[in-house]
Order: sequence, then structure tokens, then C-alpha cells
Amino acid sequence: MERERFEQLVEEALAGLPPQFAVRLENVSIMVEDLASPEKLARSGINDPHHLLGLYEGIPLTERPRGYYGVLPDRITIFRLPIEEMSRTEEEVKEQVRRTVMHELGHYFGMDEERLRRSGGGS
Repeated sequence: MERERFEQLVEEALAGLPPQFAVRLENVSIMVEDLASPEKLARSGINDPHHLLGLYEGIPLTERPRGYYGVLPDRITIFRLPIEEMSRTEEEVKEQVRRTVMHELGHYFGMDEERLRRSGGGS
């Protein structure tokens, strides 16, 4: 899949957010990379870059102190190659992108891994 098409799928996933969540997105950057860097792998606790689909880096909304401003944006990275490798069709890529974006946004909104997996937001 062309990178441009993959990025479009990420944008579509974001556009599909319910309004009550979309309006709460602030100071967060969402990017696409092919694979996680060694530094991002170390932060995630995953050793193989082909097993990491997405990564949230920042301070979740539920943990931000009063007067939280003037800081660099939180970052959500969606990793293209692992998602494409696990998918056979464009429709499967689209669904996995949606699931991964929702999973990482769950972290942004303060959900931990266990809660995300219980709610079906695993990536």
C-alpha cells in the first residue's frame, strides 16, 4: 500500500471519532512511521519492531496537572509496516488502523493496557 493511502486511512479513523472525543483532542500530534526506532521500542517494552503497531508518548489527560500549557504536544505514532504485514486486504489494513488509532487514543484519554484490552481496544 502506498504511504499516502495509509496516511489517509489514519485520517479517516480520526475523522470517525465521536464528537465528544474529537473536541477533547488537544496538544497531540498523530504521525505515521514505517517501523519503531530502537528508542521507541525501548519505551514500549517490545523488542521486535514488526510487533509494535502504535505508540502513545505523553501525559494522559487524566494525569495532566492544573496549568498544563506551554509543553510540546503528546505524540501518537502509527507504524505502517507491521499493520500492513498482518493484513491481507486493504479492508483489513483499514480496520487495523482504526483499532490501533482508537487504542492509542485510549492511552491519551487515560486508559491503561488492561482496560483497553477488556474494552476490545487491543492493538
